[in-house]
Amino acid sequence: MKFAIDNKQDTNICATCGTRYATAKQAGDGCTICNDDRQYVLESGQHWTSYEAIAGSHTILIIERDKDLHDLRLVPAFAITQRTFLVQSPGGNILWDCLPFVDEPTAIFIQSRGGLKAIAISHPHYYSLMVAWAKIFDCPIYLHEADQQWIMDKHDHIALWSGNQKQLWDGMSLVHTPGHFPGSIVLHMPHHGAQGTLLTGDSIFVSRDRKQVGFMYSFPNYVPMPSADVRIIHERLAPLAFDSMFSAFDGLNVYTGAKEIFTKSVKRYLEIIGSNAS
Repeated sequence: MKFAIDNKQDTNICATCGTRYATAKQAGDGCTICNDDRQYVLESGQHWTSYEAIAGSHTILIIERDKDLHDLRLVPAFAITQRTFLVQSPGGNILWDCLPFVDEPTAIFIQSRGGLKAIAISHPHYYSLMVAWAKIFDCPIYLHEADQQWIMDKHDHIALWSGNQKQLWDGMSLVHTPGHFPGSIVLHMPHHGAQGTLLTGDSIFVSRDRKQVGFMYSFPNYVPMPSADVRIIHERLAPLAFDSMFSAFDGLNVYTGAKEIFTKSVKRYLEIIGSNAS
């Protein structure tokens, strides 16, 4: 592991979504991610910041969910406020989703747990600082090719894949779950937890009561997902075993009964929205 961040002073990080661009931005430049109708631009307008500015006021909090699963989040809260997960596995560790910041203490912690074999990201809202993370750990970033137009910081570490599923190692797999974005994915870990675990990003959104899940095209703008996509998600996940589920934000965890909650939520969604809606 070599901890190094390129162009620390460049104002190339969107302060609203946390996406890092390959080149510095000017005050009048727009963010492609935020100008999409799944995201938003603040009423005060577009704002840009730098890695150096974030480093001056933020750190990363690491929380152990169990001995093989840690969630990491930026404190104080910044941008979309998603968390990322370090998944430890005998065949190699994977970082699920990404943060718009990485610091040396966090990199040292991950290295002490075996480093990273790969990074996989659920959808473009969480691409954030992915290239910097991949450079530090010299590992590939697995992104679904359907979302390649949203890559704002291209690099050789990015490995695009296609199809409905990508097999990893130790039985883990990435599953294509379109709807929130065309290339949205989830991470299935059949040997994690009591009966398997699903890391969902925003494809399947654990509700605050943790007794149901939702499906949204846009969360901040309250646009529901087309029913056709919900049916695809159900078809692709129905054969998989999972009892626990973790989505993108703090507290949105299901520790048992996740498969039943998912199945009932799909049925309810199709009844409310209409199974033929697209």
